[in-house]
Amino acid sequence: MPALVLLGAQWGDEGKGKATDLLGGSVDYVVRYQGGNNAGHTVVVGDQKYALHLLPSGILSPGCTPVIGNGVVIDPSVLFSELNGLNERGVDTSKLLISGNAHIITPYNVTVDKVTERFLGKRKIGTTGRGIGPTYADKINRVGIRIQDLYDESILEQKVEAALDGKNQLLTKVFNRRAIEVGQVVEELLSYADRLKPYVADTVLVLNQALEDDKVVLFEGGQGTLLDIDHGTYPFVTSSNPTAGGACTGAGVGPTKISRVIGILKAYTTRVGSGPFPTELLDADGEALRRIGGERGVTTGRDRRCGWFDAVIARYATRVNGLTDFFLTKLDVLTGWEEIPVCVAYEIDGKRVEELPYSQTDFHHAKPIYENLPGWSEDITKAKSFSDLPKNAQDYVKALEEMSGAPISAIGVGPGRDETIEINSFL
Repeated sequence: MPALVLLGAQWGDEGKGKATDLLGGSVDYVVRYQGGNNAGHTVVVGDQKYALHLLPSGILSPGCTPVIGNGVVIDPSVLFSELNGLNERGVDTSKLLISGNAHIITPYNVTVDKVTERFLGKRKIGTTGRGIGPTYADKINRVGIRIQDLYDESILEQKVEAALDGKNQLLTKVFNRRAIEVGQVVEELLSYADRLKPYVADTVLVLNQALEDDKVVLFEGGQGTLLDIDHGTYPFVTSSNPTAGGACTGAGVGPTKISRVIGILKAYTTRVGSGPFPTELLDADGEALRRIGGERGVTTGRDRRCGWFDAVIARYATRVNGLTDFFLTKLDVLTGWEEIPVCVAYEIDGKRVEELPYSQTDFHHAKPIYENLPGWSEDITKAKSFSDLPKNAQDYVKALEEMSGAPISAIGVGPGRDETIEINSFL
C-alpha cells in the first residue's frame, strides 16, 4: 500500500523538509499529522529558500495535495501569514486541506504557555512559547476548540467560556495577570472562519479514499523521535507523538495501510532547548558544526546545541518507529575533520550501556563512549552517486548504517533539492 511515514530520528531539525520535498514530486498527498508552528522545515528549491512552520513541505510541489491532519494544532494567524508569504512568492496554496477536527491554538493558550514557562524559572522546559502544550492539554481535558467549532457561534462561545473559567483563575490569582474576556476571544476566532472555510475538509475520509484509489500518501512528522511525549526524553519533549504511531492517530489512517517508515538522520546530532544531550560539544568542534551546518532553529531562531553522531539514539529510533529506511542528511558538513568520533554506547555508573536507558536519571548521567572514524577533506557536494563519495565518507555512511539498524537509502550532500544521493528508491 502506497503510504509512507517520514519522521525525525533524533531531536528534530534533521532535514525533514528536504526529504519531504524530494519525495513531493512523486506523491499525491503530503500530510502533517502532529505538532504545530513549533516545528520548522527549511526547503531549498533552486536559489530559493523557504522556511515552513505549520504547512506541509509538499505545498511546494505543484502536483501534490498538502493536508493538515486532525492531530495538528493550528494558530490561524500563523497559518495565514505563512500562506500569504508563499502566495506573494508565486506558490499556489489553493489545494491545501485542513481537518475540521484539528484544534485551534487560541490567544489564551499562548498566554498560558508564556507565563507558565517564565514562572518555572530554572526548571523551564524550553518551550517555544507558541501555545502548543496548553492547546494539547485542552484537547485532552476536553475543553479544546476545534476548527469545526468556528462554524457554530453558540457552541464556540460556550467552549471558550468553559475553557476560560479555570484559566482566568490561574492567570489572576497565581500569575497576577489580567483576566481574558470571552467575547474578545470569540470575536477573534470568528474572524478567521470565512478564510479558513475553503480549506476545511473531512481529511480522514479524503486520505483513506486516496489510499483505496492507489494514490501515494506521505505522512510528515514535525519534531523528532526523542521529542515524542511518550517515547522521548521526558519532560524535555513536545506535547504530541511525532513517532510513526502518531501518523495513525493524527491522520486517521490504520497502521496496516503504512508500507514504509523513513527516519531522517543527521550525520551528527543537534537539539534545541533544554534536556540531556550525551554527545553535546561545548568546544571548537561544536562551534564548527554549528557554523558550517547553519544550525539555527527555523522556528525559534535559537542556536542549536551540536554534538557527534549518537548511534544509541539512532537504534532506539529504529525500534520505536519500526524504521524501514534512513535518509542521512548533512554529510557534507563533516568534510574537513581528520577523525570523526561516533558515540557507540554510553557509560553509566561505570557500566557500558548500548541501549537507551529508560530511566531519566540514567540518561541524564550517560557519558558517550566514542569510536573514531577516519574523516575526509574532499568536497562532496557535487557527488551524484555513492561511488562518487571519497572512500572514508563511504565507510562513515556504512558504519552509521550498521550501528543504526536500518539501511541508509538516501544521503544529503548539500542543502539544495538536487544535492542528494539516492541509493534505494523510497517508492
